[in-house]
Amino acid sequence: MRRLRLRTLRGQLTAGLVVLLALACLAVGITTSLALRGFLMGRLDQQLSASGGRFAASLEHETERDADNSADTRGQAEATFGARLLDGNVTQTAVVDDATDRPLQLTPEDRQTLAGIPVGGGGYSIRLSALGKYRVTAVRGDDQDTLITGLPLHPVEETVHRLEAAEAVLFGAALMATGIAGAVWVRISLRPLQKVTARAAEVARLPLASGEIAMPGPLSDTDPRTEVGQVATALNHMLGHVEDALTRRQASEERLRHFAADASHELRTPVANIRGHAELALRHHRPVPAEVRHALERIDSESVRMTRLVDDLLLLARLDAGRPLEHEPVDLTLLILNATDDARAAGPGHHWLLDLPEEPVTVTGDAHRLQQAIGNLLANARTHTPTGTDVTITLTKERTTVLVDVSDNGPGIPEELQPEVFGRFVRADHARSRSTGSTGLGLAIVHAVIAAHGGTATVTSRPGHTTFRLALPG
Repeated sequence: MRRLRLRTLRGQLTAGLVVLLALACLAVGITTSLALRGFLMGRLDQQLSASGGRFAASLEHETERDADNSADTRGQAEATFGARLLDGNVTQTAVVDDATDRPLQLTPEDRQTLAGIPVGGGGYSIRLSALGKYRVTAVRGDDQDTLITGLPLHPVEETVHRLEAAEAVLFGAALMATGIAGAVWVRISLRPLQKVTARAAEVARLPLASGEIAMPGPLSDTDPRTEVGQVATALNHMLGHVEDALTRRQASEERLRHFAADASHELRTPVANIRGHAELALRHHRPVPAEVRHALERIDSESVRMTRLVDDLLLLARLDAGRPLEHEPVDLTLLILNATDDARAAGPGHHWLLDLPEEPVTVTGDAHRLQQAIGNLLANARTHTPTGTDVTITLTKERTTVLVDVSDNGPGIPEELQPEVFGRFVRADHARSRSTGSTGLGLAIVHAVIAAHGGTATVTSRPGHTTFRLALPG
């Protein structure tokens, strides 16, 4: 969940703000710690220089010591360290403890460290096994010996650590407060972008592929001086172009529907006249040459097919125009029985099987159009499957939905054709052969009739099994 949040723009901006502040706090903390350490080291070196090496000098000659044989600790800070070296060897050491000097037990490493301190070179930081870290300085004594004076570094480090702890608490609280405030600020700043996203999602949910679409209005309060405003302006322009394209498409489809309806209506009369004259010529009492009779029979056959095509086009045009259908109780069981009897008579070579419930199933709709839709499915199964194919018609009722399944064990529908099988003038034969008598409108009428009844028509197919399913409100 955290990774998902960081992928959003709001999460990235908030995280970036906190990271930048954390880097700034880290830089400030390091700088102040180094500055404070340098300042305290400088003050420590000043104290060593101001002491003048008196404590170390008191170790130079034992005869100059006090009567109790102790070093001169007057004016020396507690834990001041002193040492005397002669020819590189440590001869005396002491440390101020409760206003008295305390001898030290030095390890060979400590003696080597003291011997390596340069004379007159300023302050140096060393570590003694018995005392810890010290800041020391070395001067030349009267007897050509080396006198070393040192002060502990513990107060400096403790002060620096306190500063670091205080900064860690302060910067941690600042980061937490900045993260919360930054998240709120970024959320408020990105509200216009959320409106853009919501509007884009609203458009994406619209059925842009069909029908007349009411596009949402443009976004308001778009400031072109901001990035979000520029995105909103671009979205408004895009929505305008999409709305214009949809309007033009709808107008073109309306013109096409009107043309199909008008053309089909105008064709009905001449086609009927052609068919009538062909039938009249075939009934002539005088002998008709065989070639002429064959031509007249072909004219009559094509006239019948063209009449069906014109009727189908007119039906689709009426359904596209939203012409209301009848809404009466329809006995779907009886309707399927009648359609199956017709299919059995037209295709006696197929095996027509029925799977119907014991009780009649009734729906509300247009009986004639539903009969036509189911008849088209059975005709489609008869036309596109070989003789001997099993065709099963199943009727079931599931709660508020009535399902009609027409299944066969034929060769199936090519996979690339299935998405458009309910389209108009769609055929498996791309050469548009008329050998089967198909107009390519049968399944389109099925889809349009079922959609006009508020239902759906779907298909699933694979080699050896194809099922067309009609789902109607029950």
